[in-house]
Amino acid sequence: MSVLSFTNFFGTRIAGVAVIVGVIFFFLHKRREGETSSNSGLDIKAIGHDLKQKGIWFWIILPVIMNALSIGIALIFLPDYLEHVVSRTEAFLSWNLLFLLILQLAFFALGEEIAWRAFFQKQLGKMMPIIPAVLLTSLLFSFGHIVFASPFVVLYDIFFVFINSVLYGIVFYRTDNAWISAIAHFLANFSSVVFFLWIY
Repeated sequence: MSVLSFTNFFGTRIAGVAVIVGVIFFFLHKRREGETSSNSGLDIKAIGHDLKQKGIWFWIILPVIMNALSIGIALIFLPDYLEHVVSRTEAFLSWNLLFLLILQLAFFALGEEIAWRAFFQKQLGKMMPIIPAVLLTSLLFSFGHIVFASPFVVLYDIFFVFINSVLYGIVFYRTDNAWISAIAHFLANFSSVVFFLWIY
C-alpha cells in the first residue's frame, strides 16, 4: 500500500490500487487471525452504539467543516484550486447523477476506510503509538490523492486531504469501527460535491 501511494509522483494513476490491496489484506488478515467482526475494525452491529458515543459526532462532522473552509478560502484567495478540483470531478458534478454519485461515494469511502484505517492504521498502531500511526497513515493516504497542477494548488489540496484523513483516523481510533469513519468520509466527500454543485 505504501509503495502504491507514491506512484502518483511518477505519472502513473494506479495509487487507487492501494485501496484494493488494503481491502484484500484486511480480509486475509481477519481470516488468518480468526477475528470476529466485533474485533476486526468492521463491526456493522456496533454502528448504533458507536454513533451514540459521547463527542463522536463532533469528529464525524469536522471533515465537512474543513471542506467548507477549504472551499471558502479558495473562493477568495485561490480560484485555481476550485478549477483544479472541478477539472478532475466534472464528469460527476451533475444534479442528474446525484443518486449514482451517492452510491459511488459511499462505496469508495467504505473501501478506503477498510484499507487505510481498519487495516493499515490498525496494524501500524500495534507497532507504534497511535499519534504517529494516524499521521503516517494520513501522509500515505494523502500521497495517493495527489493530482498534479501548480505546486501551491497541489499543496493546498493535499493539506486538506491530510487533515481530513487525520480526522477519519481519530474517528476510527475512538470507535474501532471503519463503518463510522466511512460515514465521516462519505459525508465529507458528499458535502464537497454539494458545495461544488452550488458554486458551478
